[in-house]
Amino acid sequence: MPAFKKEARVMLFKKTSTIAASVAALALALTGCTGTPAAPATSAAPSPSGAASSSAPAVDYKLVTPGTLTVCSDIPYKPFEFEDASTDTGYTGFDVEIVGAIAKKLGLTLKVIKADFDALQSGTALVANQCDLAASAMTITDERKKNLDFADAYYDSLQSLLVKADSGITNLAGTSGKRIGLQKGSTGKSYATKNAPKDASLIDFPDDGKMFVALKAGQVDAILQDQPVNHQHEVDDPTYKIVETYNTNEQYGFAFAKDKKPELLAAVNEQLKALRADGSYGTLYKKYFG
Repeated sequence: MPAFKKEARVMLFKKTSTIAASVAALALALTGCTGTPAAPATSAAPSPSGAASSSAPAVDYKLVTPGTLTVCSDIPYKPFEFEDASTDTGYTGFDVEIVGAIAKKLGLTLKVIKADFDALQSGTALVANQCDLAASAMTITDERKKNLDFADAYYDSLQSLLVKADSGITNLAGTSGKRIGLQKGSTGKSYATKNAPKDASLIDFPDDGKMFVALKAGQVDAILQDQPVNHQHEVDDPTYKIVETYNTNEQYGFAFAKDKKPELLAAVNEQLKALRADGSYGTLYKKYFG
């Protein structure tokens, strides 16, 4: 082989080797900058605060309708729940706004369904899975705990006696021989059963709306029920007044079917605490109760 050809081949080999080494060095340098190859993108984990998102919640709340918090409520029971055509659900009130705020934090749409209070407090409607929870100014009692799970208490209440301002009735003892309107299944009925005069007639009604209509029509002489609701009546119509209140140490709680939705119960409790912590609860309380 001629000498110049051999020399040309040696030079070509050296040039090729130099290029290969440069490429290897560059790859190594890039590896040093990035550490390890980038992992494929993954979806973000749900926010621990339960902030609303467009995706479905990561936790299975065993909802009646996926993506929707279905709430049963005995309506009207102003100021806790009453009709309002201007809202998305058609209802508003202290209870409705509280569960609405919870639904939003959990990334759920709120749906409100009217239901009979007795069916709620007995657990019948919830066991039938008609709704995910009951928000209906329901007092937490040991008797109700036999059939229901309750979220943490969110409101303290009294019982009260409402009459026409010119009725002459000044207290429960004054209802002797009179007719007292009571909501079926309520703690107001329980109180009246134990404390009203023996000759007073205790008359059941399915809801506050019908009970107050009966008082205005003279079909009953007084109604005994939760103080905030009776107070709303005397605010709306000064010809009616509360003449007596009773400290029954009652607290309201949102109710769930017994042992059926523990994940949702835990989430509601978490968000109730969050609403108190960020001031939202206080704002709503002031809006409805001053």
